[in-house]
Amino acid sequence: MKDFFLNVTRYPRYLVAFSLGVFNSVLEPLAKRSSNPVTAIALVGALVSGMISLSLVLRAMVNPAPLA
Repeated sequence: MKDFFLNVTRYPRYLVAFSLGVFNSVLEPLAKRSSNPVTAIALVGALVSGMISLSLVLRAMVNPAPLA
């Protein structure tokens, strides 16, 4: 049973390490391209647009449909 709990405690560490690796591999190229002001504005716009889209999709999934 001790080995089971030891194995289960490894999963959160793996999730954190995996998430940090994905963020690093995505944000590093974007940080290099942000030196150009036009590209930086486009990246910020894409980030804001993505957050708004994610928010609207999650809100539509969570809220019940209005009764007509």
